[in-house]
Amino acid sequence: MDISEIVVELFKEAVVLLPQDVNNALNVAYSEETENLSKNTLKAIIENNKIAEQKQVPLCQDTGVPIIFLKIGKNINSSEIMEIMEDIKEGVKKATETIPLRPNVVHPITRENFKTNVGLQSPFIQVEFDEKLNREIEITVFPKGAGSENMSALKMLTPSDGIKGVKEFILKTVVEAGGKPCPPIVVGVGIGGTADIALKLAKKALLRKIGERHPDEKIAKLEKELLEKINKLGIGAMGLGGKITSLDVFIEIAGCHTASLPVGVCIQCWANRKASRRIKLD
Repeated sequence: MDISEIVVELFKEAVVLLPQDVNNALNVAYSEETENLSKNTLKAIIENNKIAEQKQVPLCQDTGVPIIFLKIGKNINSSEIMEIMEDIKEGVKKATETIPLRPNVVHPITRENFKTNVGLQSPFIQVEFDEKLNREIEITVFPKGAGSENMSALKMLTPSDGIKGVKEFILKTVVEAGGKPCPPIVVGVGIGGTADIALKLAKKALLRKIGERHPDEKIAKLEKELLEKINKLGIGAMGLGGKITSLDVFIEIAGCHTASLPVGVCIQCWANRKASRRIKLD
């Protein structure tokens, strides 16, 4: 089994084919939109995706930075994990060359391009352990474009700001982003933890399927409320005005210090690209 080749396949799937739930949501948005400019833009997006699938080419010229969520099951030793991480890096190199992916990853100061999307901790691999997996791993690739990533935001609220402050910050972030993240967007929110954890939760929230609600009823209710409020902002597709600004809002939470209330917002563009595979190591 060559994990690097599986990574190539996953990136090809992610950058060429939108998940079915996202395609469905875009079609619903098109049917519900009443503003002509936004409606025509949604039509163009849907047609773009069909052409990408037919020609087997990336559906957007910005194929993002390579973010990987890696779940590790039981009975996998440390040397195997290190080998898996190296295979993932090799897979990103191969994907960049063969699909191809745009070589987006550069040195943050000198702006030197690494040409392979590998270097200085890239690809960015988020590791978690899952006891439900036995000598299995689950790889999810999540290419993240810059237009939406640049609109990420963090606010260290105080407990006295409460839920009112949380809502106001999320809505303010979306308003300030406007058309820059290529709406209709998907909004990921992380509440709790520490500054870095809140933003990690926000990005992880974007892995959910459109319409998939948080298991906590209070959080699920907040997701639906925020989606309704965002779609009343009038930003519309590509910021051209309209009733559909967001396809969904997802929230993940973590415990936090009694004196703090971190809130991270990670916005994803309409191209909510991702692909997953579960692999038995034996």
